[in-house]
Amino acid sequence: MIKPLALVLALTALLVGCPSHNGAKLQSLAKLSEQPPVTARMDIQQWRTSGGTRVLFVSNRWLEMLDVRLIFAAGSSRDPQDKAGLALLTNALLGEGTELKDANAIAQGFDQLGAEFSTSSHRDMAIVSLRSISNDPYRRSIERNEREQCQPTHLARSLLLLTEVLGQPTFPEDALARIKNQLRAGFEHDKQNPGKQARTLLFKRLYGEHPYGHPSEGTEQSIAAITQADVQDFYQQAYNASNAVIVLVGNADDATAKYIAEQIASALPQGQKLPELPAPATPTAGKSHIEYPSQQTHLLLASLGIKRSDPDYAALYLGNQILGGGFGSRLTEEVREKRGLTYGIYSAFTPMAAPGPFIISVQTKAQQSEGTLELVQQILADFIANGPTEQELAAAKRELFGSFPLTLMSNADIAGQLGAIGFYDLPLDQLERFMQQVKQVSIEDIKAAFARHLDAEQLVIVSAGPTTGQQPLPPPGERIERVMPVPEH
Repeated sequence: MIKPLALVLALTALLVGCPSHNGAKLQSLAKLSEQPPVTARMDIQQWRTSGGTRVLFVSNRWLEMLDVRLIFAAGSSRDPQDKAGLALLTNALLGEGTELKDANAIAQGFDQLGAEFSTSSHRDMAIVSLRSISNDPYRRSIERNEREQCQPTHLARSLLLLTEVLGQPTFPEDALARIKNQLRAGFEHDKQNPGKQARTLLFKRLYGEHPYGHPSEGTEQSIAAITQADVQDFYQQAYNASNAVIVLVGNADDATAKYIAEQIASALPQGQKLPELPAPATPTAGKSHIEYPSQQTHLLLASLGIKRSDPDYAALYLGNQILGGGFGSRLTEEVREKRGLTYGIYSAFTPMAAPGPFIISVQTKAQQSEGTLELVQQILADFIANGPTEQELAAAKRELFGSFPLTLMSNADIAGQLGAIGFYDLPLDQLERFMQQVKQVSIEDIKAAFARHLDAEQLVIVSAGPTTGQQPLPPPGERIERVMPVPEH
């Protein structure tokens, strides 16, 4: 069991000295950097249901709440080639109707029970989540209800409604038409969003015909072609018990958790786990430009990155925090602070089931876009060649050691981490292992990892903005008015 308060106390113990007759004393950052990283030892229980569904469970009895999360290999990477957007539509239609209830009855049912039901769809995965009050074990409640004909608890009723939604969806035609119209409205909005257009083109350039290459929301043509039968077929294929991971976090004992997982898994269709995704081909480096009338230009620089299970994950994660993952990163200092070329710039690795993207994103004045692009490429090339300084590395480790425990402060946070562990088949001690790896990462480790995975001369580059005359960049230290980003939502 993990106690969120214990994480706060552990973090505080690092920042504040032990009490003495003189009172608590604040430690220096230098002293803090010598401390071992704060890690959360979670007692993760793992098993498979009678039908083979993998289950991960962490008992947390501090709050009378239970978080349930189902992760399916049912993201947009599973869309048929001519039906882009099918995965998103299927996920969005869960909760829109069952054989016994319409969407209003389902929403009111969860609301009256004080439960939160939600769905989300991504490239790798689709997620169904439930948070419910858990003041009495579900298993005993059901057994007592059958024996005494008494009212089942909030958790029992919430889970019964969840299994109905998961196991008996009808995907009503009117709801399908409504969500299609919402997507069409989004497509129209995207025509006025150069950042969105640039990102769509970037993924097409990076992945080509690979399943990651098309937009998750589909296109006007692909969405129009999707039928109710397509949705029902995708549900049967991808939302089956063998293609799911069940995560439970919160107020339940082991026996209750096993009973809940069994009931959920048995409500799902039976089927086969979907095959692993293929590896993407190496993309062709070079520039693409989208002409768009604007005062600003969006710049995206990208390369294929890593799978979530890659052994270089810790070194690349920490290195990227130094390069462009934080407010004090090198890209921020050189591009934003020293030259005022942008309001914000960031870089990120997104590890996925197949190698995900590494992307640097910046928005700048159109008249300085070419110089900004060259500057960013130069910073990246220097980082690949030389890595971070000792000072940058020490600062990044201190920040990560201090902030990481806060990512496990709630049941939902823990459920998210367990979902990644289960979906990507990572070791159960992945969180502890990651922090220990970060502690040991050296400058040479970061240089070697970046050199293995990135080449500053082989980037896919996409820009969106006007073709216009260019101005020289200001020298470092001379501030100019920062460019405010154009809203993209």
